[in-house]
Amino acid sequence: MAEEPFFRKTLKIGFVVILYWFISITMVFLNKQLLKSKQLKLDAPIFTTTFQCFVAVVLCHFVSFLSRFRKDSKFPSLRFDQKISREVLPVSICFVLMITFNNLCLRELGVAFYNMGRSLTTLFNVALSYFVLKRTTPPLALLCCLVIIAGYLLGVSTEGSLVDLSYSGVWYGIVSSLFVSLNAILTSRVLPAVDQNLWRLGYYNNLNSCILMLPVLLMSGDISALRNYPGIFSGYLWFVMVTVGVFGFMTGFISTWQIQVTTPLTHNISGTAKACAQTILAVVYYQMPKTALWWLSNMMVLGGSFFYAVVRRSIMKQNHDEKVT
Repeated sequence: MAEEPFFRKTLKIGFVVILYWFISITMVFLNKQLLKSKQLKLDAPIFTTTFQCFVAVVLCHFVSFLSRFRKDSKFPSLRFDQKISREVLPVSICFVLMITFNNLCLRELGVAFYNMGRSLTTLFNVALSYFVLKRTTPPLALLCCLVIIAGYLLGVSTEGSLVDLSYSGVWYGIVSSLFVSLNAILTSRVLPAVDQNLWRLGYYNNLNSCILMLPVLLMSGDISALRNYPGIFSGYLWFVMVTVGVFGFMTGFISTWQIQVTTPLTHNISGTAKACAQTILAVVYYQMPKTALWWLSNMMVLGGSFFYAVVRRSIMKQNHDEKVT
């Protein structure tokens, strides 16, 4: 197969990254609206996670149904295959833990600091890429990662001096970062099992996740919280729930696409940079006063992410040129 032109490859990656940023940022603000807003404040993060996975499965079947009316449709058959389900299971377990701790972190922290709370994704991904995928990270890229980590530590220290920081939220963020990194690596390894098809992976991943979440849901206090929730039959609540589910489905698809066209580490660096942009939007939207040190910590994370992308692009171009010649 002919090597894809470098310019076209760069444009494709740029499009995927921008789409990932837009959908992911929208998803976070919608989740925050659901879990902590004055209008809703639904204190049921496990139920929210389960519902998002359920909506994703329904959407997969809906798109599959529509694809039958198009002869040129590339949407895969969604007949359940137990073997594929087992092969995707490690990704599903990681995905459930990732999205659960992610929602817990979002519930405990404001949107502005929530992003900083998950910045250690890069550190975990460098380590896991080395130990699991046996991929080394170039020294310049490692230096960029160190800048990101320094920015994170400064951010935690500064945020703690400004507000009553929820350290349980910080720990949820650290655990979520670990599973975000692991999810990216496991996804890249399991893609061959689904013939590199993102729709098929999304279907099996969310179907497995629905089943895995049921015992967690029953053991949590979310069922009781739902029974006592005064607006359980509110049309607005279920509109937001379904919308969050749709964006969750799209986030999973775009995240996998980004991993497919780049690398797990690049995917997480993109996520870190997106988080900083999201932080700035949250500060402006919620009108939150912040100190110069707080802004410096965010700029360190954003700057480290940007220069890492420059380093990775240089390496990608070098590898491309070697293949061409």
